[in-house]
Amino acid sequence: MMSLFLLFLLAVGLSVDSFAVSISCGLIVNNITFRKAIRIAASLALFQAVMPLIGWFIGRKIAFLIKDFDHWVAFGLLFIIGAKMIYESFKSDDIDQKMNPLELKVLLWLSFATSIDALIVGVSFSVTDLNLWLTTLIIGMVTGIISMLGMLFGKTIGYVFGKRMEILGGLVLIFIGVKILMEHLNS
Repeated sequence: MMSLFLLFLLAVGLSVDSFAVSISCGLIVNNITFRKAIRIAASLALFQAVMPLIGWFIGRKIAFLIKDFDHWVAFGLLFIIGAKMIYESFKSDDIDQKMNPLELKVLLWLSFATSIDALIVGVSFSVTDLNLWLTTLIIGMVTGIISMLGMLFGKTIGYVFGKRMEILGGLVLIFIGVKILMEHLNS
């Protein structure tokens, strides 16, 4: 049985991508409110908690099919979203033309892309003796808290440095995608 401390460390490790995405969201959503931040954090946390469950079920059946391309999916989604953010930062300042992480489609893409690693971790859970429900609860809670902190940090940076921080947010997402891709290609 994995200790609570190790579960917490695992949850923190899995939530790093969500933290970076949250910083980006805090940067690009003008005047992000607590309610908006909760919506983003809840989506990121829900995906981060549910994906290990899905991975566990898949791991019991077809684990070998996912492992070969998970990093390409994560890279592709994060690259597309990051490039769109950078592109839109050069367009008109009209808020309606900006990528909005509060849009359901964008939020679901971000949530899915940042939780691909959790899916693979869930596959590994299928061969361990752990409390799956406690583990997913801890992963979800830690991701939610860390995501809220990321948006607060992003909001502060955005206030200090201006609204063109979308470029930085887009670069962060692309960097995360490249990092995920490189980690898997080098292993």
